[in-house]
Amino acid sequence: MSNVQTDLKKLGNYVLGRWEFGEGDGQLLFDASTGEAIARATTQGLDYQDILTYGRKTGGPKLRAMTFHERGRMLKALAMYLTERKKTYYALSAATGATKVDSWIDIDGGIGNLFVYASKGRRELPNTPFYVDGNPEMLSKEGTFIGHHIAVPLEGIAIHINAFNFPVWGMLEKIAVNLLAGVPCLVKPATLTSFLTELVVRDIIASGILPESALQLVCGSAGNMLDFVQSQDVVTLTGSAETGYKLRANPAIIRNSVRFNMEADSLNCCILGPDAVPGTLEFDLFVKDVLREMTVKAGQKCTAIRRAIVPNPLIEEVSKALIAKLSKNTMGDPRQEGVRMGPLAGKSQQTDVREKVQQLLASCQLVHGDLDHYDLMGGDKEKGAFLPPILLQSLKPLEDTTAHTLEAFGPVSTLMGYDSTEEAIALAKMGEGSLVGSIVSYDNAFVKEVVLGSACMHGRLLVNNRDCAKESTGHGSPMPHLVHGGPGRAGGGEEMGGIRGVMHYMQRTAIQGSPTTIMAITQVYQPGAKRHEDSIHPFRKYFEELQIGDSLTTHKRTVTETDIVNFANISGDNFYAHMDETSLEGTLFEKRVAHGYFILSAAAGLFVEPKKGPVLANYGLEECRFTKPVYVGSTIGVRLTVKEKIAQEQKTEEDIPRGIVKWHVEVYDETDEVVALATILTLVQRKEA
Repeated sequence: MSNVQTDLKKLGNYVLGRWEFGEGDGQLLFDASTGEAIARATTQGLDYQDILTYGRKTGGPKLRAMTFHERGRMLKALAMYLTERKKTYYALSAATGATKVDSWIDIDGGIGNLFVYASKGRRELPNTPFYVDGNPEMLSKEGTFIGHHIAVPLEGIAIHINAFNFPVWGMLEKIAVNLLAGVPCLVKPATLTSFLTELVVRDIIASGILPESALQLVCGSAGNMLDFVQSQDVVTLTGSAETGYKLRANPAIIRNSVRFNMEADSLNCCILGPDAVPGTLEFDLFVKDVLREMTVKAGQKCTAIRRAIVPNPLIEEVSKALIAKLSKNTMGDPRQEGVRMGPLAGKSQQTDVREKVQQLLASCQLVHGDLDHYDLMGGDKEKGAFLPPILLQSLKPLEDTTAHTLEAFGPVSTLMGYDSTEEAIALAKMGEGSLVGSIVSYDNAFVKEVVLGSACMHGRLLVNNRDCAKESTGHGSPMPHLVHGGPGRAGGGEEMGGIRGVMHYMQRTAIQGSPTTIMAITQVYQPGAKRHEDSIHPFRKYFEELQIGDSLTTHKRTVTETDIVNFANISGDNFYAHMDETSLEGTLFEKRVAHGYFILSAAAGLFVEPKKGPVLANYGLEECRFTKPVYVGSTIGVRLTVKEKIAQEQKTEEDIPRGIVKWHVEVYDETDEVVALATILTLVQRKEA
């Protein structure tokens, strides 16, 4: 190795609470456009057993001591911090071959994941360190023995082995979820583009926003890392299916039943509906989608369209339209103005894609592109990792499986024709498991048949047409709100998916006991649990003073015919069962029945404390059921119980400190049978911020 190369910056590994630089010269990393050596990476000399243990014992307890809301606020602070510094990341991202658009997907997309999970953590999860899952299960006749489910953070470490194509998004979309769950992580980016990941992690560590050891980083070989995984750990992989198969077979993973989540590159498809003929917006959308997925990130996306499935009568028109668009594509150094597509991430990728294209050409016809002859706007054709868009056509797609099983991970896509909806579905499923498929059609009958027929082989299906095109996020954009993963070849795993992803890092445990005991564990009122009543109306208590199980039994009132008539007049609800006793034959009702919403309103009249106090406002209604008809002459009462408490964040000094209190409302009649159940929410003032 020359002196110039040995003098290159060596990437840091952030482990054991400090930056370590590994031993030896390590692997050279290059600018994808110019071939210039820009850094070295090595993990030689690192002790992975110590690193994993440190994460479990140091970062784990600190994260688990935090509530979901505290973790959510931590993610928001981190997202805002990185947003202020993203210009620096854009500058270095160009060295990976990324254009400005590519970098936006990677950098802003990754930060966006942090924002989404920060919001979901505070809006959809409780302000506790654990999660109460679902509803109680009645396990006994008298209701003294019930069951429930809780989810608690795993007491291990999440190991993220990421791909080269998204060095920022790949890290942030994963850590957003494990950190919200309360689990520390070790990030191992693909060495090829790890210099960009390292830059972002340096800022994260410098910010001091995360607890010590919540995040560790290694840039280089994973070595024997997985030999030290334990039962409470989680391993995630984004990469090739072949790599995933090898890692998943690690004896420690098998022996310890370690959760292994794999998101592998797949042969995703986009299907053009028969209705989408030239001249329709859907035809243009299809061409645009295929073009974009071939050229964004130079086609190096696990979600890229590898198979464009088109009605046979439209193959020629689609080919002409794509050739016209691809002919205008400009390729070169992404730092040059006017460049729309950069190089592949490295020379090894260029070699691999060229080899795969040659294999595909043995059974497919070349429609557009030339592996050896192409123009560049900047960059070095010899030292850079450039490869032009290649459009192929499979002439017998139902018989020849090559294009359904062999992926060229670059700007390569294959056209294939179909004659019927059944054939389109069959072709879609021949990919043997995909992360995403899309359908471009305005024929909802066709769309429904394709979705239901091919969903079993896809992790996500997107339908694009004139109704949603303006706001659609597109075929290749996984969203943090939805699951990202797929069956079969795609790895059989799931990432993100909103709160679903958080549960991947938690242990769901069934708990059994009396309603009072289960209430004490979950901090959620359980029907049948002991309730506490005192002389002070619960609406007179501040948020801190209220306890789960605090209750009020109200006085009673008798429902009259006048009540029903007056409510009908005020509400405009003149449904026959309330107003016309002669029409009740053959119905559920014996006589005129009170409006359900009148019963709920009357219940509020019974339990509300009218004087000014800590209750600031009615915040909403989560659930309501009317379980028994209430007729004229029935007498109703209410049992009001504190069900759950959620402290709210005080965003400004002017905000009144407050929290949300959920109340279990049980309305019963003179026979003590429940006629209505509801959960109402109030905003209740806190004594102190």
